[in-house]
Amino acid sequence: MSTRINPDFKKDLIEFGIDEWNECFHCGNCTAICPLTENGFLFPRKGIRSIQMGLKDKLLRNVDPWLCYYCGDCSDTCPRDANPGELMMALRRYLTSVYDWTGLSKKFYTSKIWELSAIIIFALLIIVLFAIFLPLNPNAAQLVNESGGVMINSLVDGVSAEQFVRIIEYGDWTMAIIVAFLLISNILNMFYKVVLKDNSVSIPFYAYFTEAWRLIYNFVTQAKFSKCDSNKFYWVGHLLIMTGYSIMFAVVVVFLPEFQIEEIKDWYHWQRLLGYYSTFGILFFLVYVTISRIRKNEIKTKYSHPTDWLFIVMLGLTTITGILVHIFRINGMVAATYYTYIIHLAILVPMIMIEVPFSKWSHLAYRPFAIYFANLKRAAYAKEAKTNVSPAYA
Repeated sequence: MSTRINPDFKKDLIEFGIDEWNECFHCGNCTAICPLTENGFLFPRKGIRSIQMGLKDKLLRNVDPWLCYYCGDCSDTCPRDANPGELMMALRRYLTSVYDWTGLSKKFYTSKIWELSAIIIFALLIIVLFAIFLPLNPNAAQLVNESGGVMINSLVDGVSAEQFVRIIEYGDWTMAIIVAFLLISNILNMFYKVVLKDNSVSIPFYAYFTEAWRLIYNFVTQAKFSKCDSNKFYWVGHLLIMTGYSIMFAVVVVFLPEFQIEEIKDWYHWQRLLGYYSTFGILFFLVYVTISRIRKNEIKTKYSHPTDWLFIVMLGLTTITGILVHIFRINGMVAATYYTYIIHLAILVPMIMIEVPFSKWSHLAYRPFAIYFANLKRAAYAKEAKTNVSPAYA
């Protein structure tokens, strides 16, 4: 089988933040020290070799960059300061753009103007839609419930509480359908490039079912992350933000009518406790990574791509405005609740529309699917090895 070499491949990768790619001389130290590398999946070295040799097609079939959780051990111990951990991070950005059939991911990762413009356009759209269709009720100051909290569903002029919830819910579902279509189609593209185009393996049909549970397991627990010995604290923080954001996303997109109601529940009600857990999980991790990136005291936060900071800022602003909406509402501050709610959505909507299918948040989907695809290939290797064993040793 012939192998096509692309001599300009490295130029494409530089746009995604790959820097000292040529410093590596393949001593194998990074692979030896990594607690996650396994037979058949020897990273980061194999991916770096593909970069240096211009083996673009081979890299596209490679899930190794997603199996790396960037504990930083490889970069800390690299004798050439090639920073293999950051190389894996940059490769994940590149692969995200490859899986995205729209081409927008590449635009957002390689152009600040494209990403900032998209954010501003979505934000202005939310503000304009509220101004036209959901203006503040001039009598809203009188619409408070018995506990003194703002009846947020009755803030809007000429729209009943039921209509308000329905409008917001329709908007949520529209956004969810668009994001789901983009993300699922990108994952299918990933499957095509990683599994179907890899002629070196033949996946046994049963493996698609026997390995499926690991997909859910790794998404929920981030179990692979826990094997990184250097910093268990980072794994806990990552688990908190993943579960916190997932809960908040489900509440906003799927179960909004159950949460955006007139009655303000007691602080210990499960509805509010879920919100408090999500908020804590997100803020905990955001504070940690923000301080770490400012101090640059850890190898994995020493180098920051512009999209890393944009993600932190947008998620932080979304969380802070969400907290303010809650505080203003339970204290009966009508105008503050309404305008902060608009600002909150003007940040939340572009963050979901851009980050989930095209940028940082898409990693939450690509990584467990990469582990799933790796397990499919591992099952194929095991079947092939068993088939090729001599009957005398079977």
